Amino acid sequence: MPPKPLILAFDTSAAHCAAALLSGDKIIATRFEPMSRGQAERLMPLLEEVLAETNLTWRDLEAIAVGIGPGNFTGIRISVAAARGLALSLGVPAIGVSTLEAQAIDTERPIWSLIDARRDHVYAQYLRTGGEDEAPSLMSAHEVASLTGARVGPDAVTDPAPAIARIAATRLARAGQAPIPRPAPLYIRTADAAPPRDPAPMILP
Repeated sequence: MPPKPLILAFDTSAAHCAAALLSGDKIIATRFEPMSRGQAERLMPLLEEVLAETNLTWRDLEAIAVGIGPGNFTGIRISVAAARGLALSLGVPAIGVSTLEAQAIDTERPIWSLIDARRDHVYAQYLRTGGEDEAPSLMSAHEVASLTGARVGPDAVTDPAPAIARIAATRLARAGQAPIPRPAPLYIRTADAAPPRDPAPMILP
C-alpha cells in the first residue's frame, strides 16, 4: 500500500489543466497542460492518466484537493464541481485551496501573493506570518505599484497542483481539530455580462 496521505489534486482556474498526486510527503506524478478552453472534456481523462501512471486507482485515494481560484469563472466551477462529485462517490473529503495561497507555499511570509486578473488588474492577498491572512481582493495596476513588502507573482506561470496537494495534506492532518468545509469557488471579480459559450457544471449547495 502507498504511504498516506494519498491525495489527488487538480486545478483549472486559469488557462491550463493541471493535476498532481501526493503520496505521503512526495509528489509522485504531475500533469500540466496549457489550454484556453476544453478543460471540462480534458480533466477526467487527465486524472485517469495520472492514476494509471502510478498504478493506483480511485479507491486508493484518501482525499481530493482542488484549486478554488481566483481565476476563470468557468474553469473554477469545472474543478470544484468535479471535486465535490468525486469526493461524494469515493467517500473521501474534498479540500479547497486558493491558488493565491498555493503559489506562495515556498515563500517566506509576510508576503503579497498576486495573480494576473487581466484588464490591468490583479487578484491580491496579503499572507501574514501568523494569524489570519487578509481577505483576497481585486487591485488595479496603480494600487499594486503602491504596495510595500515582498511579493510573489503576478507574472510567474507555475503549476499550482503540487502546492494544492501539499496544503491539502496539512489541512487533512488537522481534520480532527476542525471539520473540513466543502470546497466552494473563490470569486473576486464579478462575472462578465456575456455568458460563457460552454456553460460550466452547476454546483449544488
